[in-house]
Amino acid sequence: MRAAVLNTIGDTALEVKELTLAPPGPGRVRVKLHKAGLCHSDLSAMSGVLTHPAPFVPGHEGAGEVVEVGEGVTGVKVSDRVIVCWMPPCDQCRSCKAGDGHLCRSGFASLSKPGFVDGGTPLPGMMGTGTFAEEVVIESTAAIPIPDDLPYDIAALIGCGVATGVGAALNTAKVRPGSSVVVIGLGGVGMSIVQGARVAGAAEIVAVDPTANRRDLALDFGATAAVAPQELEEAKKRATGGFGFDYAFEAVGRPGTLRAAYDATRLGGSVVLVGAGSRADTTDISMGELFLNEKKILPSFYGGDDVRRTFATIIDLWRAGRLDLDSMITHRVQLTDVNEAIRQMRTGEALRTVVDLV
Repeated sequence: MRAAVLNTIGDTALEVKELTLAPPGPGRVRVKLHKAGLCHSDLSAMSGVLTHPAPFVPGHEGAGEVVEVGEGVTGVKVSDRVIVCWMPPCDQCRSCKAGDGHLCRSGFASLSKPGFVDGGTPLPGMMGTGTFAEEVVIESTAAIPIPDDLPYDIAALIGCGVATGVGAALNTAKVRPGSSVVVIGLGGVGMSIVQGARVAGAAEIVAVDPTANRRDLALDFGATAAVAPQELEEAKKRATGGFGFDYAFEAVGRPGTLRAAYDATRLGGSVVLVGAGSRADTTDISMGELFLNEKKILPSFYGGDDVRRTFATIIDLWRAGRLDLDSMITHRVQLTDVNEAIRQMRTGEALRTVVDLV
């Protein structure tokens, strides 16, 4: 079967080539993928911002059907429709038992079980998945069953970007009705935060991004205003009288945008860090500011709750017509055109791309 491979960290292009799947051993399943989503975290792993061993098959958003199960698998069966989850709860570790299944590190452990073979050499998929492939072998816990009425393309996006953004608003920040919100960075995660804040009942939702077409799209998704970064201070004055927003979401993953989010937040407000940044980047927020301003800094990882609950909530909201996930998909490509999709995401031409795998 075919897969897109990044040979060296920092490469600008993926190589689509024939790979062999590792057999689904105990506790693992083989999934025939129908759709994969292109997320900015894929680009971050390719560039080295997010540390990942290479060569590897990128892609961590995907949906398809189980076609084979290994020994001891009980949670899913052949023909089940599933979302691929790159950080699945194991239900055994201390994080899971503490109720923080989204912080389970089983996804990291699965990197030691490569799902692909390239000419006899084992090859990992991104975070133990690797959805830029026609099929994957993953842990059975990473295959989350979905209802029959959920299309595969929507399911793929829920697997990371939508869950991360909507979950940040509903689970981490717990946005209150009537509150004021600013979202900095309008990629797939940022747009999902906008939608999550709208669902939560925020009265003011200001969306911030340098790309004009993304600002226009944010208004369609429920933002009450959309501005370029240099216009943020004036937008804060208009929306809050200059006092600051109740919630500021950073969806970029850079120190400068975290600083902008902190400065845009009111005294005692919440700064929600959602963007996946580099371990080498540090913030310039001082100890004095943290003490005097009492602004809460809330990192939000993978939606801030057990992903199974987050997925279920999002599916219910989508089914009720309260989340517009169809409009999130602004571009579709075949696997052989994934490099063009990457270019369009880097330039801001496409919000979210779905890769058709069947």
